[in-house]
Amino acid sequence: MNQYSRERIAKNIKKYRTEKCLKREELSLSLGFDNSYISKLERGTINITIDKLEKIADFFEVDVSKLLQIN
Repeated sequence: MNQYSRERIAKNIKKYRTEKCLKREELSLSLGFDNSYISKLERGTINITIDKLEKIADFFEVDVSKLLQIN
């Protein structure tokens, strides 16, 4: 995954999280992910697996494609 893709995913995850008025800690607990993992995702510094991307999309009740879109 290239940096551009990571940045798009990062922006979208943060957008959906803030729309639900969730702190990173709350999101990480809800998903069963480490808080530092969510932080790294939102900074676009790590790659995400499709399984975790699907889990996040399910949590936000959106299609995976929404997390990949350019806003």
